[in-house]
Amino acid sequence: MKLLENSSFEAINTQLTIETGDCKIIGRIESYSCKMAGEDKQMFKQFCQEGLPHVLEALSPPQSSGISPNKLSHSQSGDEGEGPLSDKCSRKTLFYLIATLNESFRPDYDFSRTRGHDFSREPSVNWVFNAVNSSLSAAAGEAYNRLQPKLWEAIDNEISLTECDIYSYNPDLDSDPYGEEGNLWSFNYFFYNKRLKRIVFFTCRSVSLFMTPRDSGIGTELDLDLDEGSFEEEENMDEERYRPLCAQ
Repeated sequence: MKLLENSSFEAINTQLTIETGDCKIIGRIESYSCKMAGEDKQMFKQFCQEGLPHVLEALSPPQSSGISPNKLSHSQSGDEGEGPLSDKCSRKTLFYLIATLNESFRPDYDFSRTRGHDFSREPSVNWVFNAVNSSLSAAAGEAYNRLQPKLWEAIDNEISLTECDIYSYNPDLDSDPYGEEGNLWSFNYFFYNKRLKRIVFFTCRSVSLFMTPRDSGIGTELDLDLDEGSFEEEENMDEERYRPLCAQ
């Protein structure tokens, strides 16, 4: 997977870090080419040792929150020929999704153990559009509302939304790159255009400003110094307390 330069995405990404009263929104949009070369080809061969590229892999149901997918009006043609509500994708498509995650979060995370059940195929562009706008509008208010038209126009220009299959990454806590303490919510959407051989990856999270990550190290040395100081004070008090008794 190769990260593609996109000046519109770069400009939008600078505006996708938004601080509110009690949280911070951190988002980014990236475009990747699915044309494989070198290392990608080797990884793809290893990945497909467990099955042929076009063998279908089961996915988790879409995160539709009570919306009936059958009643959604938008329709798309999928690359596996099973319609927009299929809960499967080919191993080749699954490799693209995993490779995108690896490239986007490199070098901090490795998604080699990720499997089909960590992904969902979303019902429609409209559903994802509404889900993203609802989350970001509620969290960031007017700051996102001003950005919204430019954001979706840039995505559409890059990937042609009406031609896309859309997938989401919904891992368990142990596999979530945003699973640290203080993370309030997150989403990870892949807009895959088979004709263009391209994926636009939109990832975003909301972090509480009142929570300190467990591994941040903030306060650790200070706490240690205080503990040591308290221990020394207790030792001195013990010495003073028992000295008269010893003298007797």
